[in-house]
Amino acid sequence: MVADFRRRFWICLPLTLGVVLLSQHIQMLVGLSGIIAFPGDRLVEAALASAVFFYGGWPFITGLSSEVRQGKPGMMTLVSLAIVSAYIYSLAVLAGLAGEVFFWETATLILVMLLGHWLEAKSVLGASGALQALVRLMPATATRLGAGGAQEELPISALKPGDLVLVRPGAKVPTDGTVTEGSSSVDESMLTGESRPVDKTTGGRVVGGSVNGDGALTVRIDRTGGETYLSQVIRLVEQAQATRSRTQDLANRAAGVLTWVAIAVGGGTFAVWLLLGAPLAFALERMVTVMVISCPHALGLAVPLVVAVSTELTARNGLLIRDRAAFERARALQAVVFDKTGTLTEGRFGVVSVVPLGAGHDETSVLRLAAGLEAASEHPIAKGILRGAADRGIVAPPAIEFRNLPGEGARATIEGSEVEVVSPGTLGRRGIAVTDARVAAEHQAGRTVVFVVLNGAVAGAVALADIIRPESREAVRQLQALGLRCMMLTGDAKPVAEQVGRELGLDEVRAEVLPHQKSEVVQAIQAKGLTVAMVGDGVNDAPALAQSDLGIAIGAGTDVAAEAADIVLVRNDPRDVVAILALARATYAKMAQNLVWATGYNVIAIPLAAGVGMPWGILLTPAMGAALMSLSTVVVAFNARLLGRQGEHRLATLRRDIAQAGATAPAVAA
Repeated sequence: MVADFRRRFWICLPLTLGVVLLSQHIQMLVGLSGIIAFPGDRLVEAALASAVFFYGGWPFITGLSSEVRQGKPGMMTLVSLAIVSAYIYSLAVLAGLAGEVFFWETATLILVMLLGHWLEAKSVLGASGALQALVRLMPATATRLGAGGAQEELPISALKPGDLVLVRPGAKVPTDGTVTEGSSSVDESMLTGESRPVDKTTGGRVVGGSVNGDGALTVRIDRTGGETYLSQVIRLVEQAQATRSRTQDLANRAAGVLTWVAIAVGGGTFAVWLLLGAPLAFALERMVTVMVISCPHALGLAVPLVVAVSTELTARNGLLIRDRAAFERARALQAVVFDKTGTLTEGRFGVVSVVPLGAGHDETSVLRLAAGLEAASEHPIAKGILRGAADRGIVAPPAIEFRNLPGEGARATIEGSEVEVVSPGTLGRRGIAVTDARVAAEHQAGRTVVFVVLNGAVAGAVALADIIRPESREAVRQLQALGLRCMMLTGDAKPVAEQVGRELGLDEVRAEVLPHQKSEVVQAIQAKGLTVAMVGDGVNDAPALAQSDLGIAIGAGTDVAAEAADIVLVRNDPRDVVAILALARATYAKMAQNLVWATGYNVIAIPLAAGVGMPWGILLTPAMGAALMSLSTVVVAFNARLLGRQGEHRLATLRRDIAQAGATAPAVAA
């Protein structure tokens, strides 16, 4: 469409100039009457105007035919009625009917309309560039590694799961996979909105389309084709662009009503001026001007352009919209309900505290023994202890003769001593009682406690809990500052949930909630008249995500949760819920501004086109009407594009402020 309107405009431009120069009316206005005159000049003017009419006006005439067949007269109908009536009337005058030819106004009207449609199509194309930008992220080829390290360059469509590929420094990752060799930093900003490169080492997951840094990586392919993360993002963006918002439906209905109003007002204007004794040419000119100036292009584009821009903006920042109407509801949110595990917390154990119990032991020595023993275990608690030791800079000593103790813990020999990490139940069965108040407090808080036993004597206790995301505290604080009520629903034990609630300052915590009960709780909150967003990441969150007014699936959530949600957050960062709220409000503001401009323009312009302003010397010609109509469309398009710049700036400022606040906040312990 862009190319077609551009081509028609440039071809019609010199033809229209010829029509204008040969017009007697124009010659008289500029004082050139009789200077450009020759035998048959009226016929030449008509021929040039006919070329503009049939070539330049053809898209509008075919559009009229399409709208009439569908029974939905709209913008093309108005434009076509204007240019057809002016052209046929001019031919009749040329054939002998009393009046003045409109050839120059017909030609300039078509030229201005072509320019307006060219700019509109260009704006729509630019605003809908999210999919093209995402597709361009994917490289065309990849370097597959064969037997003996042989390298083969082949299209990414030929890759299969399990293939090993080499990603050179500065190259794009061809598709989703796992790093098997090498280390580097990877730029995922175009996919997740994360500005800083993400370090990748052996075992790290990489996403197709991300850009490798300075190191070479060997990657095992995990997903190809439509299963890749980027393909899923593209499908979500397509779905978002296909869904219609409530505001958009309102604008389209208004545009349809305006079409009938313009036809009625145009016909009424023609009849009234004739009844008032005005010449036929003047009455026809007023009718044509009304129909031209009331074309609801600006109204029809007021919302779709904003939708396209916001879809591109959110996708570029890792906020994937699946339902436009739900996204619009985000601006009016009153409560946000969070899942705990994997949403507010990281879903993995971390060391919260270490309690020395035996003489001669301190926190470091107790955790050092526990880490040395657990280095050979794959248990989640063992991994949590190892992470805790690594965070404290503790080097685990080597262990020998490692043995699992089913249902009890593990045992090994470290530096010549027998070391065990066992559960409280194991100590109870052995008749060993631990009465330390510090350990009791950890149990009371709902944390998992294991004991380190050295040569049969209890050396200390290690308390572990699900790690609260560092970003969760700031997310809750920001949402509460905006006047939203923050709650948490979890199937976890009540002491654990209440501890997390206290740490984050949540308004309400509900624990030991079964999956089907989560949706019932959300429904009960809605029954109080609150607009509710549900944020979760797991299969058990899917019913609640679907029940809520706005379902948000966070980061690494399951496919089921993503399918049930209205918005998917690419990053595992609950602070992006604040970004959604900010963008929803900015998007709605732009929609409202465009609708006010488009409707206000028509309210003022249509009466002026009908001739109401004549007593004050205001009289719009059809060409002036076309210019104003196109100008209103360009204003709407420009205002929509401003959302992109303003939204990027607002997101950058928001994330910077949140990051600075998070950097000065105390560490969060689960």
